[in-house]
Amino acid sequence: MTSLSAAWRIALAVTVGSAAVAALPAVAQGSPPGRLLASNCFQCHGTNGRGPGFEDIAGESPQKIYEELVEMRAGREGSGLMVKHAMGYTDEQLRLLAEWLATQR
Repeated sequence: MTSLSAAWRIALAVTVGSAAVAALPAVAQGSPPGRLLASNCFQCHGTNGRGPGFEDIAGESPQKIYEELVEMRAGREGSGLMVKHAMGYTDEQLRLLAEWLATQR
């Protein structure tokens, strides 16, 4: 009975996981991870880094963007909204985000 229960749990997990992937928007499937992360930036910077009224960050070097985000996350830039946003990302996510924005022209 225990192995049947474990098999049922595995089948359920696979079904639920497949349904979750199928439910992703078509634009999200196959998109570069940095593009998906940049979707959080759209209000101020646009998803391509050229937003209304704020610093254009598109086309900057990925290292410069990454370093600025790390400084913000550390609180060296005060306590504004960008600091709060940056705190929500891992180092890898910040790198992916910086790489995506660097490719935008």
